[in-house]
Amino acid sequence: MTRNVVEIYADGACRGNPGPGGWGVLLRARGRERELFGSEPATTNNRMELVAVIRALEALRRRCAVRVYTDSQYVQKGISEWIRDWKRRGWRTAAKQPVKNADLWHQLDALAQGHDIEWHWVRGHAGHAENERADALANRAIDAMKARR
Repeated sequence: MTRNVVEIYADGACRGNPGPGGWGVLLRARGRERELFGSEPATTNNRMELVAVIRALEALRRRCAVRVYTDSQYVQKGISEWIRDWKRRGWRTAAKQPVKNADLWHQLDALAQGHDIEWHWVRGHAGHAENERADALANRAIDAMKARR
């Protein structure tokens, strides 16, 4: 049986850090695309990067083979390298400080367990078409939130 393969292109944006933020996702599977985006009035860029991937994984209805593409080394390295040590140290950094955004890391970790995920870093703002689309969605979400105020 062929596994469902889903490509996720996720990006976060923040105007000010902290400040109003947005996240955007392009999901691609079986030749179809779906866009997701949202915003928060007071957040950070790293939180929006994490929320983008979390919302994308939440949108999946069944276990899938997933390729996540992000321009955030914080997300890519955090989930594929650093998280093991954070857990081992009781969600503390090597400097014995609490891990920032632990609430979101817990969510992402739990969601990731339900899928076979490859984590890919792509250079941001470098002409990667799908990353540019995710970035545009994140910024659209901020613009829409600001227009409602």
